[in-house]
Amino acid sequence: MKKISILITLFVLLISGGVFAQQPYRVGTTAANFLEIGYGSIANAMGDAHAAVDNGDLTSLYWNPASLGYRTRNEAFVTVQPWVADINVSSAGFGYAESSLGTFAGSVIIMNYGSEEVTTVTNPNGTGEKFDGMDFSLNFSYGKKIVDWFSFGLSAKYISTQIWHESASAVALDLGAIVNTKFFAWSDVPGDGLNIGMSISNYGTRLTYDGIDLKQSVDIEPDENGNFANVPARYELDEWELPLLFRLGVSFYPYKSEMHSVQIAIDALHPNNNSESINIGAQYSLRIPAYGDIYIRGGYKGLLMDESQYGLSFGLGVALKMFGNQSVKFDYAYRSHEVLGNINSFSVGFLF
Repeated sequence: MKKISILITLFVLLISGGVFAQQPYRVGTTAANFLEIGYGSIANAMGDAHAAVDNGDLTSLYWNPASLGYRTRNEAFVTVQPWVADINVSSAGFGYAESSLGTFAGSVIIMNYGSEEVTTVTNPNGTGEKFDGMDFSLNFSYGKKIVDWFSFGLSAKYISTQIWHESASAVALDLGAIVNTKFFAWSDVPGDGLNIGMSISNYGTRLTYDGIDLKQSVDIEPDENGNFANVPARYELDEWELPLLFRLGVSFYPYKSEMHSVQIAIDALHPNNNSESINIGAQYSLRIPAYGDIYIRGGYKGLLMDESQYGLSFGLGVALKMFGNQSVKFDYAYRSHEVLGNINSFSVGFLF
């Protein structure tokens, strides 16, 4: 109980920090910000409030790898998010659950920016060349439920970002834990009460871009004769931090029965490149015996954030039972953004 009280106190303090945070917020001081988008239609529809949700969905590992500890079945998933300016964002993963060892998972996140014409001052209509860009993260995750009320998890990441001839890479870790309490519990089943989750994402090395366009030939003394006229030189670029993010969240069921349930989730976020904020979300589920489950979700992202560009989100989902222990899931999420407009997310999962 003492540990639980400490966690709740930290959660309250973090929310308070979101209200009284001091500027500046270091906006624009990190690289590889595609890691902040959020991948998985279930959590996207719930306003990205997912640090303490242990519903067994494999995409939850993005928000907290400790969610892997509550998995009982294997799963494969694919998520697609069409973005503005023909930017394609997608993720895919596979998880293997073994009751005695825990759950092992591998996933990949890809953001493809497409290609554009290369223009210069002398050739404003294009040089005939094209440049492109792509970011990706290759992730290996593990989670285990140590006891009925506690799970931990971690993800190791290889991150790469590239634009035309320049690229950079880094390695990082995600760490997380989920505690199931008996507060507001509807039964003795772990997870039916108040759940507390914590995670830290993208703790790793810095990115330094390098490539052939940074190599130049210079005349180190242009006003003197007899020196080397073409000395090889290279521009030295600064290092960039990854978008480090600490999440502290709670989830609980204000109502739960054999066929109906309502889940509420609240996350407090502390990033290294923006102000603190709060995400809230809710999910209603209807269980249809012998057929599957239907879900309705909604949420709001970026509460208390200074000059937030985020807003409402909602989504739908269905899980259909198949032969044996197999089932297939379809999930959709809609997210509003003041600058990017409407963002849609589609996920398909297969459990076996």
